[in-house]
Amino acid sequence: MKKLILLVSAVLFTTSVLAQNLKITVVGSSTVYPFTTVVAERFGKDSKFSTPVVESTGTGGGMKLFCAGIQSNTPSMTNASRAIKPKEEALCKVNGVDWIEIAIGNDGIAFVNSVKGTKTNFTKEQLWEALALEGSHPKTWSEIDPNLPNVEIKVMVPPPTSGTRDAWNDLVMKKGCPKEILEAKGKKACYNLREDGAAIEVGENDTLIINKLVGSPSHYGIMGYSYLMN
Repeated sequence: MKKLILLVSAVLFTTSVLAQNLKITVVGSSTVYPFTTVVAERFGKDSKFSTPVVESTGTGGGMKLFCAGIQSNTPSMTNASRAIKPKEEALCKVNGVDWIEIAIGNDGIAFVNSVKGTKTNFTKEQLWEALALEGSHPKTWSEIDPNLPNVEIKVMVPPPTSGTRDAWNDLVMKKGCPKEILEAKGKKACYNLREDGAAIEVGENDTLIINKLVGSPSHYGIMGYSYLMN
């Protein structure tokens, strides 16, 4: 039986899933979750089938649940903000999960703060220095560059299970990492975040990040966003 991995921003329900006459369940990316929920509700309203159950677990968490098997208690589909990883492919194979990957939209990341906060342009090198375990652990942004805000570094980050975190590591942490550290210790060393309170892990709920930013104008956050392909 084939299962479906949905990359990025909408839900497709295949006849192979519907033919099982089981409740359709969808897990995965928190960034894609709002899109999936809308599609699931419309599917339930406009068809003779029950409305699918949609859960926001993060891309990595969704892959783990999806690849756990093909029993009635495992998800029918998973959303993802990135391609499936080799170790996830191996897990699917071990558990007999034969999957189909369909790219439906595009995903991106944004470094955001409150409209009441200071508007600043950061370089990848500055962001790496502010957040990296291997960096100098500055207390304020201005310690990195006098032109940056003289406020304490506080950045809300998604958890390791998030596809947004994977994208941030690849697009920012790796590219901002000093060449000597990348060559000597590898990319994983470039990805490691500080554990002294500068990087605040906040889970998969994007709405929670937005609410915290509204209440803390000096804080920043890392968020994902999606858009459909036409």
